[in-house]
Amino acid sequence: MSSRTKIEWTQGDDGAPGQTWNPTTGCDRISPGCDHCYALTMAKRLKGMGQAKYQNDGDPRTSGPGFALTTHPDTLTEPLRWKKPRKVFVNSMSDLFHARVPREFLARVFAVMAATPQHTYQILTKRPQRAARILTDLCTCGAGHTPGVHFRSDMEWAATPHSPTYVPGLEHGIYHRAGWPLPNVWIGTSIESDKYARRADHLRNTPAAVRFLSAEPLLEALPSLDLAGINWLIPGGESGPGARPFNPAWAADLLDDARQAETAPFVKQLGTVWARDTTWGGKTIAAHGDTKGGDPTYWPTHLRVREYPRTAVADA
Repeated sequence: MSSRTKIEWTQGDDGAPGQTWNPTTGCDRISPGCDHCYALTMAKRLKGMGQAKYQNDGDPRTSGPGFALTTHPDTLTEPLRWKKPRKVFVNSMSDLFHARVPREFLARVFAVMAATPQHTYQILTKRPQRAARILTDLCTCGAGHTPGVHFRSDMEWAATPHSPTYVPGLEHGIYHRAGWPLPNVWIGTSIESDKYARRADHLRNTPAAVRFLSAEPLLEALPSLDLAGINWLIPGGESGPGARPFNPAWAADLLDDARQAETAPFVKQLGTVWARDTTWGGKTIAAHGDTKGGDPTYWPTHLRVREYPRTAVADA
């Protein structure tokens, strides 16, 4: 089941809420940025409500109730029914490039995105190394195929009626005509601390029309981060129960780096701790009703930056 989302960076050009699309659900925590995962908490609640998509339990060491990685083939055709163009956050409740998402299922997801060029798809992963490996798909058959050809053939197979991976409603032949990388697919990765700045290196090797970084929750400065080849940077503080502190100076440094790299910056929020401890007009920001520090009205002027990527990455 898809739904609207109020996440700022997935809003439409007219400010309308974006759309979520969850062809898979569930995940496993792999780094400190996952510690307070909203999706894990939500999955537990949805399982208790009897939601069919959230009845498989994950490993309690890394996942939880209702949060086992699960594919949902019945959701693949949802975007085919959306006629009005919209921004779509793919897998708000999962990681599309999780190791247990089969390659053939990924090809089906990408085939649907190719068949719906009116929509802009945003994929955020903490596993960009797998994204780079699968979407680049370097030829090993000896025929000298260009990168991505074999994966695109799997996409074509998903549009072939007699194929076991056929997605009803897809048009045979569109996937080779769509170009590569798909012009309507943005791919990003999360980087919460300097230890994981290397994820940007894997993202640079990933074919995508737009490459973006989500530095949320930003837990420390990122002095090692290289923004070369990155189109969009989204820093933000952590919100919700147990939120960890956010230092606005970390975001300021990233804005300086973004300007030098010609990367569009989008400051999302300054977080729960900042909103709780910072005063404005004699009251804390949270007392004004902004518990996430998401209203730029209260921010230092130099952080009030919300830009969108202006150019696409054309190279594979």
